[in-house]
Amino acid sequence: MVNENRITAAFVIQYHDTYEVAAMQNESRLLKTVHNRGKITGESFTINDMGQVEMQASGARFGATVLTIPDAGVRTALMSDWDLFIPIEPRDLPKLKANPSDKYMKNLLSARNRKTDDIIYQALVGGITRKTVNDAGVASTSTVALPAGQIILSGFGTLKQKIIKAKSLFRKNECDEQNGEKLYMLYTADMMSEFLNDTTLTNADYLKIQMLQDGAVGTNWLGVEWIPYEKLNNGAGGATEARTVMYAGSAVHFGDADITGFDISTRPDLKNVKQVGGVHSFGAGRANEVKVVAIDYLRSA
Repeated sequence: MVNENRITAAFVIQYHDTYEVAAMQNESRLLKTVHNRGKITGESFTINDMGQVEMQASGARFGATVLTIPDAGVRTALMSDWDLFIPIEPRDLPKLKANPSDKYMKNLLSARNRKTDDIIYQALVGGITRKTVNDAGVASTSTVALPAGQIILSGFGTLKQKIIKAKSLFRKNECDEQNGEKLYMLYTADMMSEFLNDTTLTNADYLKIQMLQDGAVGTNWLGVEWIPYEKLNNGAGGATEARTVMYAGSAVHFGDADITGFDISTRPDLKNVKQVGGVHSFGAGRANEVKVVAIDYLRSA
């Protein structure tokens, strides 16, 4: 027939009616592991710390009272502002079967959650401002860094030996499960690969590492809950090293504030372009140095 093949020109093409979002971390993994102070009002929030005190012999009867004044300080976690805005051209919306607004919003929330983790990680390994007052009433402010005794360098031994060393430091500092602390460890794909290739692992250990490989949430090994996190800083040796961290749940305080929140608005200054986005403020600070142990290891080639 003359038109037997012409009808095919009118076949309907099924266009994609949604958007495939790139592979990414969608939820905050570290927020549940630290002390969340909730919504913060102001440019910063404080964390009060107090040193340890010990009892002493009473001495002579009717003697003078000996006062023990514990070391105390006020740490300050500064809030930092972060924003993200994605434009949607109004002229494009009628031409698209797919409405990107819902996926854009999910993308925004995912970005917010990832930034939350970044802020918490930097608080774990970075410095924090601390104010103290001496006996004469003179105030002083300093930046407290993670001390060398809480950092295990890459040359110490195997990664497993470093983790065992870190666990022993928490026991030595009375910051482990015996004192009601929950311990966490950040791990990367490189670390998981090294564990899987460690022939010294026992069968029981191997099962735990397999759970890490399978992405099991809340996997515990060596009395520590393992949290996947890839965006580690460089170690002391530079770009060839990465710095992971083992920490107690009370080691860091986190707070946030929704300056504008995420919403969809119209921009009259840009031909009424639809805009999805918002501004948020985040802050985190380390509460105690002995509740954090940094571990440097060599990155995979």
